[in-house]
Amino acid sequence: MIQGEPASKANGRRVVRIGGVSRSIKSKKALAYADTFLLQAKPIEPLMEGELSVTMKIFYANQRSDLDESLILDLLQGILYKNDRQVRERHIYHAIDRDNPRVEIWVKRRE
Repeated sequence: MIQGEPASKANGRRVVRIGGVSRSIKSKKALAYADTFLLQAKPIEPLMEGELSVTMKIFYANQRSDLDESLILDLLQGILYKNDRQVRERHIYHAIDRDNPRVEIWVKRRE
């Protein structure tokens, strides 16, 4: 379980100019969530191998948030598995908990 409201990766981009070139980077909310996530996540050794199934229940603070697990899958790289391309099955659920936004995550090898 990771405490905090996840940011949407799809809607969480902003355009900045770096060296005169426009670049798309994660929003401040997405960067802050990544920091929070990485402080709470406990890496496993060895990392999970093979094809994986992921189940997530994402508790948002309100109904306005889009259901988007992509940032969480990215953040789990190097924590539970080597690459999010290993995830071949997803079960993602949207829930509301105004007082305790969080994500509950279960990962297992695909059978």
